[in-house]
Amino acid sequence: MFKHLVTASVAAIACLPVAAQASTIAQWNFNDGNLIVDLGAGSATLVGGTTQSGFNSGGGSSDPVQPGSGWSISTFASQGTGDRQRGVSFTVSTLGLENVVFSYDMRHSNTAPGHEVVQYSIDGSTFVDIGSFASNNNGATLPLWFNGRTVDLSAIPQADNQASVTFRVVAAFAPETSAYAASNTGATYGTAGTWRFDMVTVSGNVAPVPEPETYAMLLAGLTLVAGAIRRRRA
Repeated sequence: MFKHLVTASVAAIACLPVAAQASTIAQWNFNDGNLIVDLGAGSATLVGGTTQSGFNSGGGSSDPVQPGSGWSISTFASQGTGDRQRGVSFTVSTLGLENVVFSYDMRHSNTAPGHEVVQYSIDGSTFVDIGSFASNNNGATLPLWFNGRTVDLSAIPQADNQASVTFRVVAAFAPETSAYAASNTGATYGTAGTWRFDMVTVSGNVAPVPEPETYAMLLAGLTLVAGAIRRRRA
């Protein structure tokens, strides 16, 4: 009987729910005035002809260091060309991780593209759209920060446990048109408009493992039951 109890208990341990631990894969706060990742590991680059216009104030972003600084880019495509081809990219490894989440803070200048698309790729060349955002200034005067823009890839297992995953944030035509809309509805789109990024973060859950206290409780219970069986036999 004791042998059967041990077998059943081991099976129960294997079936127990486990706790997933959140982990920051990479984070850029740009406060040191460069593209070197500030936490974790990863790389950041320009995409499709955009240029870096500096590391400017991050005042208004979610960065706990205020005003800090953000990564500012410019030189977007001419009106009616280059849809989803210009912006920035961030590459990380998700090995051993799942339920990946990509987030960032964004500041639009008045004449910058008002619509952005987030894409991901696991081969660095084929990109898939996974999210889109608009400036949504609602008549307010830009620039404004739009903090915590987030894309959750937990339903996309292809992004889990990969040696390299690249995320792009690229300028997009206004929906159902073939033209860019300016971030401020009262402005005219211009290629010299700017986007500014801050607190770019990629996170995921480590492979789940049973909690030590769960093992301890089960083993303690198993010991008590085994003692009772022995006393009954004596």
